[in-house]
Amino acid sequence: MNVFYEEDGGFKVGNVMQAAEASYQVEAISGKRSKIKAANVLLKFTEPSLADFLPRAEAAAEEIDISFLWECCGEEEFGFEQLAEDYFGHKPSGVEAAAVAIRLHSAPMYFYRKGKGRYKAAPEETLKAALAGLEKKRLQAEHAAQYVEQFARFELPDAFKPLVMQLLFKPDKNTLEFKALDQACKELQLSPLRLFERCGALPNAHDYHLQMFLMEYFPKGTGFPEAPATPITDELPLATAEAFSLDDSSTTEIDDAFTVTSLNNGHWRIGVHIAAPTLGILPESPLDQLVMQRLSTVYFPGNKYTMLPDEVVQRFTLQEGKTCPAVSMYIDITPEFDVVNTESRIEQVKIAANLRNDILEAQFNDDTLTNNTDGEYPFKAELRLLWQFACAQEKRRGKYDPNRPQQVDYNFQVDNDRIRITTRKRGSPIDKLVSELMIFVNCEWGGLLGKKNIPGIYRAQANGKVRMTTSPSPHQGLGVPQYAWSSSPLRRAVDLINQRQLIALLHDAPPTYPKGSSVLFEAMRDFDATYNAYLDFQDGMERYWCLRWLKQENITEIGGVVLRDGQSVRLTGIPFVTKVAAMPELAPGTRVELIVGEVDYLSREVDCKFKGVAAAPVEVLAEESDDDHARIDADDTSETSDTAPPEADDHPAEAGSDNPV
Repeated sequence: MNVFYEEDGGFKVGNVMQAAEASYQVEAISGKRSKIKAANVLLKFTEPSLADFLPRAEAAAEEIDISFLWECCGEEEFGFEQLAEDYFGHKPSGVEAAAVAIRLHSAPMYFYRKGKGRYKAAPEETLKAALAGLEKKRLQAEHAAQYVEQFARFELPDAFKPLVMQLLFKPDKNTLEFKALDQACKELQLSPLRLFERCGALPNAHDYHLQMFLMEYFPKGTGFPEAPATPITDELPLATAEAFSLDDSSTTEIDDAFTVTSLNNGHWRIGVHIAAPTLGILPESPLDQLVMQRLSTVYFPGNKYTMLPDEVVQRFTLQEGKTCPAVSMYIDITPEFDVVNTESRIEQVKIAANLRNDILEAQFNDDTLTNNTDGEYPFKAELRLLWQFACAQEKRRGKYDPNRPQQVDYNFQVDNDRIRITTRKRGSPIDKLVSELMIFVNCEWGGLLGKKNIPGIYRAQANGKVRMTTSPSPHQGLGVPQYAWSSSPLRRAVDLINQRQLIALLHDAPPTYPKGSSVLFEAMRDFDATYNAYLDFQDGMERYWCLRWLKQENITEIGGVVLRDGQSVRLTGIPFVTKVAAMPELAPGTRVELIVGEVDYLSREVDCKFKGVAAAPVEVLAEESDDDHARIDADDTSETSDTAPPEADDHPAEAGSDNPV
């Protein structure tokens, strides 16, 4: 006797070797013996042969019309043999009954399994929905196959044209398009980015890098919603002296300006005046919420996205010819440049001039000051005194080092899709003047908040590690007991928050953010992450434009300097570091000549090959001092550099132009 039985979700046949009440011992066609439950046996048969039974039943099952079978069965639960008799119109043979069982088992959408050999027809509406879903999957599979074929020919399917950036940035892995793209990438052994590149979907690498950044940090676009500033109702006193600012020609967010007046006792009074947008931005107002979303202005070559709407910037920027609200610190100094007193005020300041560094630096530089050949220029006496005070302050901080190797900052200017990269000496008199005054006021205001037990947001550094904190802590890199970013409230949310706390202190009012404020902690955390991401984006876009410059200038060979890892080279004339293939082991500082190969704008890399050691002296590489790491914490150039690397400049780049590329 042979049996047809169900096991492991399928059907099998076997010859009964031994039978018991609840089980059988059977032998398969292969000769393998096994023990099965009697309840799993659906049919017993003697013919056809064991070898022929299952193939004939499966062939017969293929011929059964499943739709007709569903129509025959009615709504009640049934056994497969009963349905086989109704379907064939006679008592079914073993093969026919098995064929119906196999067909029922293969169509779970049509028939619900209710037990061994027993089924129930699916309701009509449920079946229609299931069939519609099946048809949808079939069509999707066809479309996916078509997409994969097009990708194999490196053609971009029309359906993918509006989805390219989304699929690269944050793909929905449940969509048909993602599954087709994923399959094509596996078959072609390419990444999605490289496949889209081969298909011509990324004609502009600049826009690709920009859009990837915008999708992450500006998903709703870079425009501003309606968020006007609040009118200032307090009548502010007017400063007695008129101020001047020092910024690059492209700077629009002018945060700081200066005054110098002589006192009757032979001392001098230096005024540092910081724009006061907090007077018109109420906490938790729509404009304040916007600030806490953006957290900082974003700079990159050719463009910028400001933290504040342009109309708000124009209202509070320290623009030449305007009288502007400001938070001022007055610093009384002796002729020997010792500080004898400081005083902070909230007032209005008349801005007499916006001096532009790229123009002023031709006369106000190390050589002209040393040789006393600087000639005549606006505010000459004031600038000279501020520079002398800055030099004295640098020495007091313990950061004066005349033997430090000269370093440069790089300016990027984009005009009609052409790039111009220029250099300027880091630590020039303008740099030093502005940075030292900003370090001084940020240290003093941070100390003032600390003395009054008012929380603020501080930058602290110990053992080379920089962190943000809400209580005053030393900053070893700057050589100061505390440092609270407060001098760039038009461009950084942290400075705006600290200015709010300072104004409350000067008004003898409760602080906006009391001790333990969750808003303060959240703003500090979010700012730290976002600001670093903005700087990374700026670095990446500068790398892109360095590569564009290489191609634009038809550079086929270029010099460089081996860095400390012995594998990387800093290219000459541009802020670009790259690994060099097949370069021998050379001492750090060795000058080398390289052959410039293929440029990849998407990965922002260039294939450079070692040509030889240059006939030039070894460069003394600047040590990575605490002060170098700390330069990001000092408002050291007040945006004097268009696109200075963030390590060099607490006022990140103005990016050469306010106009997009």
